[in-house]
Amino acid sequence: MRKVFLDTKNAASIRPGQEKDIAALATVFVSSEHPDHPIEHAFDANEGPGASRWIAGAPGEQTVILAFDAPQTIRKVRLEVEERDTSRTQEVDVAVSDDGGQTYRQVTRQQYNFSPPGTTMEREEWQFSAVGVTHVRLRITPDKSDRPCRATLTTFALA
Repeated sequence: MRKVFLDTKNAASIRPGQEKDIAALATVFVSSEHPDHPIEHAFDANEGPGASRWIAGAPGEQTVILAFDAPQTIRKVRLEVEERDTSRTQEVDVAVSDDGGQTYRQVTRQQYNFSPPGTTMEREEWQFSAVGVTHVRLRITPDKSDRPCRATLTTFALA
């Protein structure tokens, strides 16, 4: 019998070296960013509590679109969000396009609650198969109760 003990990372999770190099493969469109927390921070390999992060420059719904230079095969998406200050329910919607961003197919929609200082981190990873992807769209509603909160994103990784 062959046996392997898994560490805290799920065997199906995106591992270092598997992620797509977004800077080399795509143009990133973002609805806003705080000058001290640009969108590049969502793609820098820093993870976990206290990691660098993107923070929207304005409250309300935000959109991040990755426009690939050449069509890609996407099998996994990982998001990590840290909310240190505000209790809120955030919703994310991930969609893909194979026609140059003209139409999108929803991959997942998820919401989660933050209750600092207790619940401050959320890490999600979704597996799916999409071939010929020209665009990935992430929409974030930072607070479902429409309070003027800013969206945050610690990690946005694709494999």
